[in-house]
Amino acid sequence: MSLNDLKKENDFTHWKEVDIRYRDLDPLNHVNNAIFNTYFEESRIHFLHSFPELGENLGTDYSFVLVKITIEYKAQVMYPSTLMIGSKILKLGNTSIQTFQSCFDAESKELKATANSILVWYDIHKQRPAKLPELKS
Repeated sequence: MSLNDLKKENDFTHWKEVDIRYRDLDPLNHVNNAIFNTYFEESRIHFLHSFPELGENLGTDYSFVLVKITIEYKAQVMYPSTLMIGSKILKLGNTSIQTFQSCFDAESKELKATANSILVWYDIHKQRPAKLPELKS
């Protein structure tokens, strides 16, 4: 399955709703491109907490370190509106995880942006990458 195939609403099992805030707007009166990273981050954290094997240790002994993100902007997002962000795992490595997310307007279902991210599971105490736990969910 290519990334182009993952831009439809039915390709995702995990969803996070994000409301647009007035402060997210730029001088052109649409959501600033940098804010999309925050939307994707918030959704990604919510998604990763849905895995008990990750969520129970996330933030205490382990964390994810974002090592790469590629965001493609597809359409403007205006205020007021609500976004739905779908997330899925593309690939699990020994210490890393690759996720893909698509951001849709909640009302029109129009695709607004996509994000492809690579994160490393990081041991906070040892200050180095750690082996990912086996995910059952």
